[in-house]
Amino acid sequence: MSFGDINRVNTNLQALSSQYSLNKINSRLADNQLKLSTGLRINKAEDDAAGFSIASKLSGRIAGLEQASRNVGDAKSMLDIAESGLDSVMDILVEMKSKATQGANDSLGSTERGYIKTQIEALSEEINKIADQTTFQGTALMDGASLTFQVGEGSGDTKSVSISASRADDLFSTGAAISATDTDDGITLTDATRSTFNGVLSDIDTAIDSLASTVNQIGIDQNSLSIRQENLSQAITSNSAARSRIQDADFAKIQSESVKLQIMQQTATSALAQANTSPQAVLGFLGGG
Repeated sequence: MSFGDINRVNTNLQALSSQYSLNKINSRLADNQLKLSTGLRINKAEDDAAGFSIASKLSGRIAGLEQASRNVGDAKSMLDIAESGLDSVMDILVEMKSKATQGANDSLGSTERGYIKTQIEALSEEINKIADQTTFQGTALMDGASLTFQVGEGSGDTKSVSISASRADDLFSTGAAISATDTDDGITLTDATRSTFNGVLSDIDTAIDSLASTVNQIGIDQNSLSIRQENLSQAITSNSAARSRIQDADFAKIQSESVKLQIMQQTATSALAQANTSPQAVLGFLGGG
């Protein structure tokens, strides 16, 4: 850009040129200061339209992945609670088996067997109480829960988990040794004879096998969720790195450029001051006349 003839005072082209250069430098310097203050190379679409678009999409994906990771954590907590309840029921079944084994022995009289019958029935009631108390956010986990967890940022990234019903009336069924199963009151034994207790032993073994299968499936689901959580963590790291390469500012480069711009700013300011005083030279011609 031409600086113009300093003898022409009506339009000070030298000053205009200096002002234009100074404005450009100030704009670039302000832009660099914004980048340093935000830590971002791209603060708005005009900085890099394509980069801004890609970074925005990556930010959306990262947000989805992070929430999915939290969802997986909640799912694992949910299954931990279910497993804890099932473990408590398993302890009760083991105790019931011990009582039934004792009742199946002919060394006991009818009175003692009557006590054992009452104890086993009371233990089965405890199973239902545990089932009622094993909940997560109001969802009953031992009453045949079917759960679907959002474990990814895509609409199809879900995992379905089923927990078999594990109340006393689900683990036991009416038969030769059990005269009734009630949703709230557990089971009722046919009588307190040795043969009844012998039959209850078989029913308890069946209940233990069923419960063990449920616990085993929960373990498989928990392991699957742990693997998913690790994959999500890796995906979050990878996408965050990609966004950083596109959007984040290179502090060393920007700071170096800012130092250069500050020097140019001082030079341009000095040039502008000089350009503004140049028309004073014309006064010499007028005075000489």
